[in-house]
Amino acid sequence: MDETFYERVYGYVTQVPAGRVVTYGQVALELGAPAAARAVGYALHNLPGTSGVPWWRVVNVRGGISHGNRGPAVDFQRQRLEAEGVRFDLAGKIRLREYRWVGSRWQPPHEPCTSLSPTGTRTPPRIRMMMQAG
Repeated sequence: MDETFYERVYGYVTQVPAGRVVTYGQVALELGAPAAARAVGYALHNLPGTSGVPWWRVVNVRGGISHGNRGPAVDFQRQRLEAEGVRFDLAGKIRLREYRWVGSRWQPPHEPCTSLSPTGTRTPPRIRMMMQAG
């Protein structure tokens, strides 16, 4: 049986290690649906409370916590992230260049890339885009 989009979101978010974050748009892009960032948010909003999926590790593209109504949910998400070692600046944002997780295929910018992409560049365009956004 094929996985639903929500199940794919949960599977991807479950891979994000403690102390790292991903963005809604990044999850959508990785799942092959680059215009589905909002759907990623809906999927996480509909998680059962006992799911075990670390939803708090997903933030907006500015490194902020996204909740329609500020309050306990924002405080809870921030507390969970801080407990994992994620630091916020004075504006309540996470420095994505420092804390963003982009999976095991990514080569950090300070390490040389050992292979060329099909276009002959050293860093795939998808990864360059994510690095520039942070």
